[in-house]
Order: sequence, then C-alpha cells, then structure tokens
Amino acid sequence: MNRFLKLAIVGMVASCGAGGSYKAPRNLDNACAIAAERPAYMRAMQTTARRWNIPVHVQMATIYQESRFIGDARTPHRYALGIIPIGRQSSAYGYSQALDGTWDEYRRATGKRRARRNDIRDATDFMGWYMDGSSRELGISRSDAASQYLAYHEGRGGFSRGTYRGKRWLMDVAAKVSARSEIYRRQLASCR
Repeated sequence: MNRFLKLAIVGMVASCGAGGSYKAPRNLDNACAIAAERPAYMRAMQTTARRWNIPVHVQMATIYQESRFIGDARTPHRYALGIIPIGRQSSAYGYSQALDGTWDEYRRATGKRRARRNDIRDATDFMGWYMDGSSRELGISRSDAASQYLAYHEGRGGFSRGTYRGKRWLMDVAAKVSARSEIYRRQLASCR
C-alpha cells in the first residue's frame, strides 16, 4: 500500500471519531438567534422548563455564564511553578459545568445513568433538577436568576450560609446573570 493511501485511510478513520462539535452558537447575545441556530437547544430547555418549572431564560443565562454554550467546556489547568500542569481547577465539565460529585448525585436521583454533561438535553435537565431543589430547599424563586446562580455556584449549603456575601466578584457575576436572563426573557417573548 502506498504512503498516500495509508494517510488517506488514517485521515478518514480519524474524521469518523465519536467526538461532536461543541462550538458555541454565533450570536450569544440574542436568544432568538441561538434558538434559530440551535433548535435542539431550545427543545431541551423547553423540556426542562416543563419538567422542572425553571424558565428557559434562566437556564440560558446560567449556561451562558457557565460555559458560553460550549458543550465540552472545562476549567483551566493549574500549574506548579507556573509551568508544570498539575490538573484542572475543578472537575466542572460541559454545558452546565457540573462537578463530578453533583453530576453523580443527579444521575442517581433521576435514574439517568447514561446522562452526559456534554449533551444539551442532559445538561439542561441537570440544571432544572438542581434549581428545582434549590427552590424547594431554600425557597429561591424559580425565576430569580441571580439567587439561583449563587446557589448553583456555591452549592445549597454555601448559599444558605451566605458564603457568596464575602465574594464581591461573585455578586457581580450573579448580577450579570440576572441582567442577561432578563434580556433573554424579553427577546424570547418577541421571537416566538
């Protein structure tokens, strides 16, 4: 077999890999554009809204903040001595940036053993499950994007202890999530 044919076969096999395209939609500032470009995202979020009663705009704003709609998003690496990689900052992964332990808890609680964090349907369902729990356990309104985000980021225990109050940067992020949620809410109302 000649060298060119071998390279062509290797190239074809490599292109058939199981990896998907997890790139973000082109216009993240427009909910209608996201819905038009990725109708599967909207179907997933609407299913989650029906199942867990978490509004689509709250889900969208949280996903934007967590992963910018990048399905295989990961936290940055940590480095020893500034150059030696020693692992990631956390186990957060996927659209929802769910941590390993919380994701495992979700899979046990819902019976979704095959759920994947890089699948938009599973990621939005996870967010709905988590936010529903925050609403029930902590009394957070399902449409309060800022408080839902703080509980999502800090964990329910951290939220109930008010750990976010000592983190000005996190309070600023939660305010941005709330503002984006409101923008998405208005946009979605006009594009339906």
